[in-house]
Amino acid sequence: MGVLALLSAKKLPAQTVAAGPPPSSGGFFPLSEVRKGMTATAWTVFQGDKPEPMEVEILGVLRGARGPGHDMILAQLHGAKPEYTGVVAGMSGSPVYIANRLLGSLSYRIGQFSKDPIAGITPIEQMLEVRDIPIQGLGARDLGLGNAESTGSAVAPASPAAGMNFEAMETPLVITGLQPEAIKLWQKQTAGTGLEMVAAGGVGGSSERGLDQEPSAKALATMVPGSAVSAQLVRGDIEIAATCTVTYIDSKQLLACGHPLLQAGPVSLPMTSTEVVATLASPLNAFKIVNTGELIGAFTEDRDSAIRGVLGQKPNMIPVHISVHSPGGNRKLNVEILDLPSLTPQAMLVSLYEALLESNQSSDETSYHLTGSIGLAAYPASPIDEWASASDSGSAPLELALLAATRINRIYSNGTRQGALRAIDLNVEAIPRRIQVQLDTARIVSSDIVHAGDTVVVEATIRPWQLPPRNVRIPVKLPARLTGGNLRILVCDASTLDRTLDQPRFSARPADLETVLAQARARHAADRVYVSLLMPETQAGVGGQALTSLPLSVANALEPLRNAQDVNLNGESAAEAGNAPAGGVLSGFQILNLRIEQGGSLN
Repeated sequence: MGVLALLSAKKLPAQTVAAGPPPSSGGFFPLSEVRKGMTATAWTVFQGDKPEPMEVEILGVLRGARGPGHDMILAQLHGAKPEYTGVVAGMSGSPVYIANRLLGSLSYRIGQFSKDPIAGITPIEQMLEVRDIPIQGLGARDLGLGNAESTGSAVAPASPAAGMNFEAMETPLVITGLQPEAIKLWQKQTAGTGLEMVAAGGVGGSSERGLDQEPSAKALATMVPGSAVSAQLVRGDIEIAATCTVTYIDSKQLLACGHPLLQAGPVSLPMTSTEVVATLASPLNAFKIVNTGELIGAFTEDRDSAIRGVLGQKPNMIPVHISVHSPGGNRKLNVEILDLPSLTPQAMLVSLYEALLESNQSSDETSYHLTGSIGLAAYPASPIDEWASASDSGSAPLELALLAATRINRIYSNGTRQGALRAIDLNVEAIPRRIQVQLDTARIVSSDIVHAGDTVVVEATIRPWQLPPRNVRIPVKLPARLTGGNLRILVCDASTLDRTLDQPRFSARPADLETVLAQARARHAADRVYVSLLMPETQAGVGGQALTSLPLSVANALEPLRNAQDVNLNGESAAEAGNAPAGGVLSGFQILNLRIEQGGSLN
């Protein structure tokens, strides 16, 4: 019988079920014994924290529906609850039993289920493979775990009908403490990951009891197969958590979802108990409205067939502390974000963006200056300094969040980083005006007769946004070693000077962490005017640092290495000679020419 015929199977008569789900120690029902027409019971929470039963009719087994060698059991749900709500986002992981033996978890749906609630069941044998992954070096035997029963040949095979797609049940995200603009940014950044669906919900223990809480034995005691459980991606003053259902639980660990969150492999995410406040009924988009609860352990594996959580284990997260200072007062936002390359940059970006949006003082004319540090294991803290000016072309809060997140991610995602990020500390100054400053002109106001060792004065005319221009004078001491001839002088902003000192390298090999940290330390402040001498001497860029005015012997020694990632050579050396405040973020550059006369200094 094909899938279309199976979907029209009639409903089963009501069955008598136990007051609660059977324990996971009651044994497993082998896939090899599954037959069409068998009756089963699934358990999930529709409201509160007590699982409720649903009648299940087995329609058949679809060979390879989840991939080669990964079969799926097709089932139809019966009873008042599923008929009303359909297949519910957040239901994935709901355990299914034949008699008292665990068959698997409700994990997949077909289409939108506008009429009949049809679900795909992940067989328990495949989920137990995730259970048996060693925990911190311990194998299944050390944990006192048995082997899953062998999988026999599937029966009642069926092929997916044209136009019918199997999809993992959505894992709705509870996002609390974020404004609509920040939620939209999260959804845009995570599009295609399965973690962009947002459901209503409330924050749990992390905000009420602080971030450094121990797993709750009381909350853990309430967890049974069919209980709702959440994985926190961000916790603290804001929270982003994914919710699904417990399939299997023993004294050391649990399995949930019956499908991956991201299939990221090893992870470390806070695992919390969860209260289902209500289940929203909708034929197209039914989902559970939840409150995350207290910490009960850490999710440590995100695999194809299940996510695995270790009970009582504390997760490893990255602390982020953000302080925002404005004329109207100061605010703080303290969160922890997950340590996972595929989502950490997005979590950092959204957290900072939210902190900037929360100010009642912010407006289209508010600019921002961010300073702070990135704490690294085995390295000194790396400084961070970014500006974002209000403008007509975009959002200053979003621009600043993107700049800072990009800077942090250069360190976080570096392939040579071995230690963890210990903490990220950020301070933001909100400035109630535009801070763009344009360099208009520059000139030398000293005597026409200039010798090596003299001090000359460079005058720069700068124009702040919608304010009169003003002149800035910067004295420059000329090196005594200069010989007669022309000398070029660069008057510029910080980014131009940084590019001059650390010129682009043409190499397929990415910069190592030492280079990235050196580049961060060498960056110049964006709110100053810089004067540099462009002298006819060799300059080398080595490991993110600029070495100026090198002797010929050193330049010759570096020549064979110039094709390497961290070495470049330039025949002109830029030596910073002076700077002055610009009163805002400067942009622009000018090159001046100075004639050096032979003879001694006149100063």
